[in-house]
Amino acid sequence: MVHDKRVKDVVSGWLTVFDDGSVDRTWTGPPEVKFMAEPVPPHDDFIDGVAVKDVVAGENSGSRFRVYLPERNDSSVDKLPVILHFHGGGFCISQADWYMYYAVCTRLARVANAIIVSVFLPLAPEHRLPAACDASFAGLLWLRDVSRKQDHEPWLNEYADFNRVFLIGDSSGGNIVHQVAARAGEEDLSPMRLAGAIPIHPGFMRSQRSKSELEQEQTPFLTLDMVDKFMELALPIGSTKDHPITCPMGDAAPAVEELKLPPYLYCVAEKDLIKDTEMEFYEALKKGEKDVELLINNGVGHSFYLNKIAVDMDPVTGSATEKLFEAIAEFINKL
Repeated sequence: MVHDKRVKDVVSGWLTVFDDGSVDRTWTGPPEVKFMAEPVPPHDDFIDGVAVKDVVAGENSGSRFRVYLPERNDSSVDKLPVILHFHGGGFCISQADWYMYYAVCTRLARVANAIIVSVFLPLAPEHRLPAACDASFAGLLWLRDVSRKQDHEPWLNEYADFNRVFLIGDSSGGNIVHQVAARAGEEDLSPMRLAGAIPIHPGFMRSQRSKSELEQEQTPFLTLDMVDKFMELALPIGSTKDHPITCPMGDAAPAVEELKLPPYLYCVAEKDLIKDTEMEFYEALKKGEKDVELLINNGVGHSFYLNKIAVDMDPVTGSATEKLFEAIAEFINKL
């Protein structure tokens, strides 16, 4: 007898969950924003100053990356910093080639004059945590292999300054930034140097609702429905939001003061649903005497800069996005 699977839940338009445990990531929200969740093909030619290609690392690893190379002035002899990027999506949705990340990464490549290497992450619930963290750390080790000439990627071999490698990620990608940075502190990365890390609106939370979760406005990029259901699908079975990946300031996580971390540019949005717990981890970094710089974007919410429509049409979002990218470029250029 054939069993017709039935819809069990729909998570804020982003994810449909069926009763057999399978999921469908087709966008079911307003059609006018669907383009942001559609893939953009790579292009070897420079479009708006950036070329893009997809890379598979090694022969057997299967790790995939999207690499963004900014167009260079012929007279320039300087190597470019490398930014290893981890996309958001609550560990359950989005891809490195989605338009929303194409728009962000091409802009970042231009503004920071840097090579962006964005990791295609395994998604939950098919691949529960720590799968995404493991794949991201493997991405950092792949960069190390390229720096040691144990692997080859032409753009990186020719243009990358492996003495200036940075981590960046938004939302759940911000969680990954911290996990990879902490693991990197225990690893010999030479001759590569991890120069800094940039968690943007990291998905740090606790099992108990924070004040900001109860009071802040929900947006298409973060609802309480997403906070709860994505974590239920992504965390190891039996775990709660107090898991170290989602609550690195909690009792179950390694003590922050004992971690060997690079300098952080820690980015928070004033109207973020999870602002309170994000700030709780910032205070933990300061108490642990870590090198951390705080950037707060006023008047905007979680992952505001991913909303291309708002970036182009809303002056507040557009100005905040410009400020964010300028701060990232300044952080990278001074290290």
